[in-house]
Amino acid sequence: QTDEVFLEAQIQNITTSPMFMEKVSLEPSMMYNVAELNTVDTAGESESTFGSRTYLQPMDTRQYLYCLKPKQEFAEKAGVIKGVTVIGKLDIVWKTNLGERGRLQTSQLQRMAPGYGDVRLSLETIPDTVNLEEPFDITCKITNCSERTMDLVLEMCNTNSIHWCGVSGRQLGKLHPSSSLHLALTLLSSVQGLQSVSGLRLTDTFLKRTYEYDDIAQVCVVSSEVKQS
Repeated sequence: QTDEVFLEAQIQNITTSPMFMEKVSLEPSMMYNVAELNTVDTAGESESTFGSRTYLQPMDTRQYLYCLKPKQEFAEKAGVIKGVTVIGKLDIVWKTNLGERGRLQTSQLQRMAPGYGDVRLSLETIPDTVNLEEPFDITCKITNCSERTMDLVLEMCNTNSIHWCGVSGRQLGKLHPSSSLHLALTLLSSVQGLQSVSGLRLTDTFLKRTYEYDDIAQVCVVSSEVKQS
């Protein structure tokens, strides 16, 4: 859904004595900023999710979580981020029960780069809950992830529950490599419950190639009486 990368690291003490975890940090690669997700805010103070005891008992395992976000100068270049596989390296420092210090720094960690294809469609805004048979708006972002210019046409196909408002076959114009455009669309649902937003088709008139987008997002559809009450 986004360009964020979540990294979970499991660290286990395989020695026969307790281990004091002095530092576990992630040094990101040059394209990313990192946020550690291993603390919680309690009464205005940040506390470790592992509690006040920083000892790791023999054979115990801890899970550390990090969120990497592309730096602004790279986030706008979809083709660059798409090909990035190096995300950073872990730096682990500990002490044994006798005070001896140990350190382990991993090699550069790799990730599986997502396969967006030539055109990436992501959802920017959508309401959580909408009224039955009442129009609502969504905003999509279309990104050209290929190395060639595209000339795009948008088609909107209705499903059993989702109905698009507007003219299908709209010309979106030319979209250059690594460029994006935002698209405001209106639709309505004729069925209550959790409905999947589907039925968008993008056609590149240069290559006569069509890209299909289904299950883009889900929206909760309720009757107007339920929402107002």
